[in-house]
Amino acid sequence: MKNELLKIGPFTIYGYGLMIAIGILAAYVMAEKRAKKNGLQEDLVFGLIIWCLFGGFAGAKVLYVITQFKDILEGGMDIIKLANGFVVYGGIIGGTLGGFLFCKYKKVDFLKYFDLAMPSVALAQAFGRIGCLLAGCCYGKETHAWYGITFHTSDLAPNGVKLVPTQIISSGLDFLLCGALLLFARRKKADGQVGALYLMLYSIGRFILEYYRGDLIRGSVGELSTSQFIAIFLFVAGAAVFAACGMRKQKQTTEI
Repeated sequence: MKNELLKIGPFTIYGYGLMIAIGILAAYVMAEKRAKKNGLQEDLVFGLIIWCLFGGFAGAKVLYVITQFKDILEGGMDIIKLANGFVVYGGIIGGTLGGFLFCKYKKVDFLKYFDLAMPSVALAQAFGRIGCLLAGCCYGKETHAWYGITFHTSDLAPNGVKLVPTQIISSGLDFLLCGALLLFARRKKADGQVGALYLMLYSIGRFILEYYRGDLIRGSVGELSTSQFIAIFLFVAGAAVFAACGMRKQKQTTEI
């Protein structure tokens, strides 16, 4: 696994950044095509992506700072540099908020665009996790199993030790999540349920996978990792939104 893929003079192309860029582009293309297919405004997709990106970036950084606040107080100011550290859950929350504000600004139905965006988010995350593999971050616990992977020149993961390939597993789960959401979108009973299902399924997968993560620096809440603790609340929020959207649709149908 190598993060520095190519050097052109003073410029370096990093695997992590490249995968993030590919993920964003793939997410945009998918969202635009689905917007056209579902009768939504295609010209809003680019703006929606930008607002979600900025909201996601800010949320991921803020949550990372919160989880590492003790180290910051002890003098670890490098943590708050823009290039250092992000938390996916912060990105999800911040990105959703960014999308909500964009829809309010444009006066369009947020739930419809919420459903439009979340399969694309899962797709972008799938590519992003490949970037994690190249960079060596988000690594797994030590293992002697045949499927273990070994880093040799990573600045982040332990080198020379077989580790659970949590990045590969995460990427595969995100691709599967994207596919599952696309299938469900064809059968959804109410707007907002695709996005809500993303919150629930992602939380379940992340909660389980956390038991195999080896980067303990991310902190914990009691016996749970910080991500597992957040996953519980995100799952409950997703379930509540799913149910509320269904009841809202049923009420509208009854009134008609």
